[in-house]
Amino acid sequence: VAPGAYLWWYVDAISDDGRHALTIIAFVGSVFSPYYRSAFARNPSVDPEDHCALNICLYGPGARRWTMTERGRRHVQRDAQSFSIGPSRLDWTGQSLNLTLDERASPLPHRVRGRVRLHPQGLSRFSADLDPAGRHRWGPIAPCARVEVELDQPGLRWSGNAYFDSNEGDEPIERPFRRWDWLRAPLRDGRCGVWYDIQPLEGEPRVIGARFAADGTAEPLPFTRRQPLPATRWWRVDRQTPTEGPTATVQQTLEDTPFYARSILSLQMDGLVTGAMHETLDVNRLTSPIVQRLLPFRLPRTG
Repeated sequence: VAPGAYLWWYVDAISDDGRHALTIIAFVGSVFSPYYRSAFARNPSVDPEDHCALNICLYGPGARRWTMTERGRRHVQRDAQSFSIGPSRLDWTGQSLNLTLDERASPLPHRVRGRVRLHPQGLSRFSADLDPAGRHRWGPIAPCARVEVELDQPGLRWSGNAYFDSNEGDEPIERPFRRWDWLRAPLRDGRCGVWYDIQPLEGEPRVIGARFAADGTAEPLPFTRRQPLPATRWWRVDRQTPTEGPTATVQQTLEDTPFYARSILSLQMDGLVTGAMHETLDVNRLTSPIVQRLLPFRLPRTG
């Protein structure tokens, strides 16, 4: 990972009963980090591995948690099969992604400790450039997967459908992008659909749509139109989504931050009304001086 660049691995999952959800993101060169951004501004040769973080978000009754402690290089070990960030660890066995979690939530210091196992139904070779120059790329690894969650703190046991992908960029994320909206939804026969709606700083917006079979093979997924969604309640982040049907609705807003929103939507995809994990990233807000001053309150750092 080059100085100022980034790499992340992303997992999301929704329990079979719909009561619980999670997202986990492991960062090398944390794109949301005020420490990384200010270090790069001071020194263009900054080491991205000195700015790693594990973001864990848990949703559901009595179990809401949010962690994202940034750690420096001396707390990080990384090779082709594993990635340790402080006391937490990701291991790829060739058959599953095993996550051993031991983090402290913020702002209330509740622990998140336990194990998450993601079992791909198949692996995908699909990848897409997010910008015309190909400096930012998205690659689903296991778009159709199952997950087992076994946490001691908080006490949670559930299983559900899951998704696993990766993003990487060769430069800071604010250089080509104004914002994006992204969503994934489980479909019939174990398939998964994804729409990536990209708003660049220059040029026309575009949507990348892909339908993934359980074995990871992909084909294009068209959309009929973009639909505006209600802005988030507290921070008024604008949201929108591609859709096939007449109306998409927000079932639940999971995250409402100054620059980022995560939601569960009900919408039509591939001829099916489905529940989708939806995210909005407003890059202009992320890089604003006010937000950069606020972020350390939620993103502690251990050097």
